[in-house]
Order: sequence, then C-alpha cells, then structure tokens
Amino acid sequence: MNAITRRDFVKASTITAGGLLLSSLPFAGKAYAAGSDRIKVALVGCGSRGTGAAFNALEADAGVTLVAMADVFSDRLNDSYERLSMRYGGTEKLQVPEENRFVGFDSYKHAIALADVVLLATPTFFRPLHYQEAVQQGKHIFMEKPVACDPSGVRSVLESGKIAKEKGLNVVVGLQRRYENKYREMHRRIQQGDLGDIISAQVYWNQGLFDVRPRRPEYSELEYQIRNWYYFIWMAGDQVLDQLIHNLDIANWFLGAYPISAHGMGGSEVRTGKEYGENFDHHAIEYTYPGGIIVNGQCRQIPNCANRVAEQFQGSKGFMGDDRIVDRNGNVIFSYDAENDPSPYQQEMDELFASVRAGNVIDDTDHGARSSMTAIMGFMASYSGQVVTWDQAIASKQRLTVDPRDFSWDTPPPVTPDENGYYAKPVPGQTRLFMDG
Repeated sequence: MNAITRRDFVKASTITAGGLLLSSLPFAGKAYAAGSDRIKVALVGCGSRGTGAAFNALEADAGVTLVAMADVFSDRLNDSYERLSMRYGGTEKLQVPEENRFVGFDSYKHAIALADVVLLATPTFFRPLHYQEAVQQGKHIFMEKPVACDPSGVRSVLESGKIAKEKGLNVVVGLQRRYENKYREMHRRIQQGDLGDIISAQVYWNQGLFDVRPRRPEYSELEYQIRNWYYFIWMAGDQVLDQLIHNLDIANWFLGAYPISAHGMGGSEVRTGKEYGENFDHHAIEYTYPGGIIVNGQCRQIPNCANRVAEQFQGSKGFMGDDRIVDRNGNVIFSYDAENDPSPYQQEMDELFASVRAGNVIDDTDHGARSSMTAIMGFMASYSGQVVTWDQAIASKQRLTVDPRDFSWDTPPPVTPDENGYYAKPVPGQTRLFMDG
C-alpha cells in the first residue's frame, strides 16, 4: 500500500492548476488539427450535471460534436437530448441518431466506443467502472467528482489512472475550483508567501435541502434508489463527499498535502423521513494535516439556516477568505474582483479540449482520487465517531458499493428499507466503516 498512502503534492515545473500538463510526452495522444478534425464526444450520465457538462463541452471548441449518449434511464436520456436540441438541433454540434442513444447498465460501453472524449457524469458509484472502461478504450476523459464512494473505488481509479498516464490520455476531474481564476491567484499568492506559514483553515458547504423523487409503483427498489442516489451511502457517500469535497480539495491544494487523520460528528435533525434514505443532514469534521495543521469542515442541508459555501485560511502573516487577503492587523493587502471571470465549469472544458486539440495531456486523476479519499475519511469519522487515519482508511478491504456489471432492475440493492419503509442510518459509536485496515 506504500504507493497510495498519504503524500505531498508532486512538484512539477510545468503545471496547470487543474493537474499536470505533460506537453512533450512521447506517448501523448494525437493532436486534432484546428478547424479540420472534429472531436467526437460521448455523454455517459444524462442527468442535469451531465447535460450541463455536454453544453460546456460543445462550447469549448468549434470542432466538437456530440455523437453518443448513454444512461440507465430512457427518460433522462430523452430529456437531455431535447434540452441539447433546443440549442444545437440541426447543427453539426449535435449528431446523435437514435441508434447512438444507449439505455441500460451496459450502455456506457457502447457510447464510449464511438467517441474521442467521454463525459462521465453518472451517480458516483458507477465512476470507477466507467473510468476503467474509458481508459481501456483509450479515450480522453472528463469525469465528475467525486471519483469513488469507498476506498476500493479510490484504489481502482488510481490504478486506472496509471494506465491513462501510460497511454497519454487527458483526464479532467470536475473539481472546477482548480480551473477558477480566483483560486489560481490565491494559490499563487500562498506559494509566494503572502500568508506566511498556514496555521489553520475552515471550509464550509451549508445549504438547504435537495429534492426527492417520489417512489412510483412501477419502480423496483433498485430503480428507486438510483433515482434518489444522493440519499444512499453506497451510491453517493454523503454530503461530505458530494459537496464539501470541493472545499476540502482547496485545502489539500493550498496546503500541498493530504490529511493524516479525521475526527468528526454528525446526524439527522431534519431529514428524518423515510424518503431521505440513510445519510446524515449535517457534519462537523476536524482534519489533522502534516505539521499539526488543523482544517475544520462543516456541511449541512437544513432549510431556514445560515448558508455558506467558502474557505478561509489563517497564516503567520495574515488571513485569506472572501476573495481577499488581510494582514494580521486587518489591513487589506489584496482583493480579487471575479466579476468578469469565465465560469470555471466552462474553463475546465476549454482547457481539456485545447489540450486534446494540441496533443498535450492534463492529468487530474491523482488529486481527484485523493481529495475523494479525504472526503470519504470525513464521513467515515462522522458516522463511526472514531478517529480515522488516512493509511487505515485507504487500506480497508470493506466495500460500500457493489459491482454494477451484474445489475438488472430486479437486483436487490445493498440496503433495503425495514417493514415501515425506513432505512437504517449510521449510529456513531456503533457503526464501524473501514476499520479493518
């Protein structure tokens, strides 16, 4: 396990903020001549985020064409296609004939086979398998965060990432803050010493409730859970993994390290109904980083409360947060105006397709996997009430997820409701996740 235990960021002389930019590799993928070669794209996962990613991809380069779509649900695929058609119907951008719209648990393979670049935006538990398939087929990849729900999935992604690197494939992970100009400038200023030594940090993702899709008589239990994937740990982890990961990734990036351990607490105060599945509605997690640096994370999905999505850092020279840096006397020494900045969702696609077009390579796999592991550690600690170490967690052989290659709609999911329709929630002090490592 030495190859995948916690370590500092790799230092490189030529990088993008998103990942390593390897512009002179002998194995780098072919370049696509500007204005001539069209770059064929497949969308795997046609929900709202996948459809948004498709819009961004089609705007990223004049020669991009969406040629295939895949989803386990025909209604989601059809809705996504209709939305894309409203803008691109009848143009060369959207060329997805009926035979290239694939539905089912194996649909991803067929869509990936038709493309140069694949967009992976399904519920998280599918991600390691879909990433592995895209790498095996030699495709350039955009994959949404997080990249896995449990340590076995993280290990799988890291292993697939090694093959992707050998093949010279671009891999962009949807931790879009790394492509946002504001964060890039703040990171640069930390690197040049504006904050001095970072002492501590706080990260937040506090908001209201997510929607729930009602159960229908025709749904199997598996279909109901996939349609409400966020509320089931085996498919999504929890809010720590699905949302707070963005803020934790900034902490990892700015600190240049990954946490040694995590300790936290959480529970369900509002999301107590049977429709809310098994995860918590709030968490507070303390991460310990090398050198004794403490990062405190909060996330919450409770209505009528103060919302906050942000990061702040304290250093020996000053403080960073809310788009500015102040010295220890409160004097503003730098303020960032993001009013005219491009959308980071678009920026990450622009840079992906520019790299593909030029025959370069961007590789986000490592930090995408390790920031996913950082978040997984967090909900492990919150659910169990125990101190969870990085090395203990990443080595765990316990799996939350199951192999979707074996699915049919009659397959029993890993969790089922009790006789009253309620799903068992974790109980700190009793639940033991990934403690076998």
